[in-house]
This record gives sequence, C-alpha cells and structure tokens, in this order.
Amino acid sequence: MSGDFFLDTNTFMHRLDARTKMALAFLTVVAILMFEHPLWLIPITCLSLLQLSIAGAFRNLRRIRFILIMMSISSMILWNFFSNGVTPLWWKFEVESFLFAVNRTLMILLIISSGMILISTTRNEELVLGLIKIGLPYRVGFALSTALRLLPTIGTSIITISQAQRSRGLDLHVKNPLERLRRFLPLLVPVFISTIRNTNTFAMALESKGFGARDKRSYYLKLEMKRADYLVLGFALVFVSVSIWLRIQGYGQIAGLTRF
Repeated sequence: MSGDFFLDTNTFMHRLDARTKMALAFLTVVAILMFEHPLWLIPITCLSLLQLSIAGAFRNLRRIRFILIMMSISSMILWNFFSNGVTPLWWKFEVESFLFAVNRTLMILLIISSGMILISTTRNEELVLGLIKIGLPYRVGFALSTALRLLPTIGTSIITISQAQRSRGLDLHVKNPLERLRRFLPLLVPVFISTIRNTNTFAMALESKGFGARDKRSYYLKLEMKRADYLVLGFALVFVSVSIWLRIQGYGQIAGLTRF
C-alpha cells in the first residue's frame, strides 16, 4: 500500500492548472464557512461529490475512512454539547444544536474532501511551483514540497514496520481499541528513527548539490492557464460571491442557536 495520495490519471481535474485547483479549494472553504444550516451546504456537497467523482478521489477517501468516521462521530457529539437551542429534541439536545452539529460535521468532511481533491490531482512539484508563481519564496516552497514528500514516506514506513512486526507474531487487530493503541505505540520509535535518519541524509544531499547558491532558478515544469481554468475559476468566483451575498442577507443561519 502506497503512502502517496496522487492519482496518476488523466481526468479533467488533473488537467487543470495547479493554481486553479488551489484557488478552487480555497474558494470552496470560503463558501462552506458562510452557512450554519446544513441544508444550505447541499449545493456545495453536490459540487464536491462531482469533483471527487471526476478526479476518482473516492479511493483516497476510502483509505482514511476510519479517521473520517471517528471525526464525524466525535463532531456530532461535541457540537451538541457546545451549542444550545430553544426547541427540545432528546435528553439535553435541541433541534438547533443538532442541526449545527450536522453542519459542522459536514463542513469538516467537505474541507477534507476539497484538500483530498487537490492532492489527488496535483503532483507535489506542480503544487509548489503554483505557490511560487503566486508569490511564495522558493525556499518556503521547497520546504513545503519536502514536507509533502515526507508525509507519504512516514506513512509507508508505518505500514512496512507494522507488517514486519505482524510477521513476527504481533497481533495488531485486537478488538479492544485501547489494547490496539498500546500495541501500536512501540512502532512509533523505529518510525521516528527512520525519519530522522532519512532527513539527515537528505540535508547532506542538498548541501552537496549547492542548494541556495543562487537566488534565481529555472523550472522544468511549465504552468499554463487554459480556457478551462478560466471557466472553472469564473464559476467558483460567482458561486462564492453569491454565497457571501446570501450570508450578508441573513440566509443560511439557524434561528435560536446559541454557541459557546
């Protein structure tokens, strides 16, 4: 199992410019934050599902399904306790707090989905080059690129080490979640040691190649905004502008909701 989330396919989302996809992810988050009522998130949810389907990114969401399930359950519980309403629903819960919990849970899932679409359809090099093209310093972009490469490496190391320990008789699939956590904790030590060793080797390789010797540099990749990019950006800007206008007009809010 690979730790990399990029999907090497040729879909419409893959062919978009990296800057377009970053702007699309940012504008999606802005639109999500405009509304409190979950029904007003239905159009954004449909658009996100459409993007996930076009990009084929559902397989990546399936890889983190247990994390998504745990986050959804905890969000539904916590937001019901940290918000109040005026219409009783059940026990200490109110209709308003329940709707707000659904909204916040859906918001978390949509934000994760927008990020997953971005990293599933954009190579690290394209993502960093896009950030540099919009004004990010090269050193910062390189650090970000290194971090993006490091995360899949750590994930792969965890998988490899856990499989090695399972081959030695360690049972990591016990039913008790606390016992399973206790058995996973010792695996973090070799993961950290391996990560530190790889980071040190990487730093020496950069020094031997003269990293940072010149302020200006050329790039192998070339980014180009095409007609499809402008159409997608135009639609996203109109959608977000309408969302902001609706929020200013008072739509999408939950009457009687009190938040702590």
